[in-house]
Amino acid sequence: PNYFSKLNENVTVDPRGRLHLRITHKKGRWECAEVVSVKSFGYGIYRFTLEPIAGLDPNAVLGMFTWNNDPAFAHREIDIEVSRWSRPDNQNAQFVVQPYTIAANILRFSIPEREAGSVHSFSWEPGSVGCRSTTATGALIREHKFTTGVPEAGGEHVDINLWLVSGQAPVDGTAQEIVVRGFEFRSEEHTSELQSLTNL
Repeated sequence: PNYFSKLNENVTVDPRGRLHLRITHKKGRWECAEVVSVKSFGYGIYRFTLEPIAGLDPNAVLGMFTWNNDPAFAHREIDIEVSRWSRPDNQNAQFVVQPYTIAANILRFSIPEREAGSVHSFSWEPGSVGCRSTTATGALIREHKFTTGVPEAGGEHVDINLWLVSGQAPVDGTAQEIVVRGFEFRSEEHTSELQSLTNL
């Protein structure tokens, strides 16, 4: 039950090429932010680089994932999500191969909020998804490999969104913002090829 801004007010790219996603209160409701790639990339390495996440509200969710409107293979949804899921004492991140209700399909962990940014990636190939999170300087935060329930590639797009758990207002009643420094994709067939955020 989220509203997503239809204008560019909650999604902007600054002069340094960084993507800003915001949750703001307008006309009596909270509006969220989402971008979806035009391209479908398929198997390969998906990498998202974030500014520091300190202060993200417990009710806010940053999603970085693949998605297909076709429900086959659970919409081909592979997620890296940053959220405490409305529990302030909860770990703040997870790797998921949907459906998350299967215990083997989800791994919870914590991103140090005071780090000067972080990098999150998943390597998707037939039969496996290898997920990895590091600090901006390359120190490992968490990594994990899924080998069951992995979807076949086919027509999915990259999605980055910032939204609210069950549509609940931020706990402290303030607007939220996440800054994405960049997105990159490297195909399995062309390991030297990188698709940047500006080419989506």
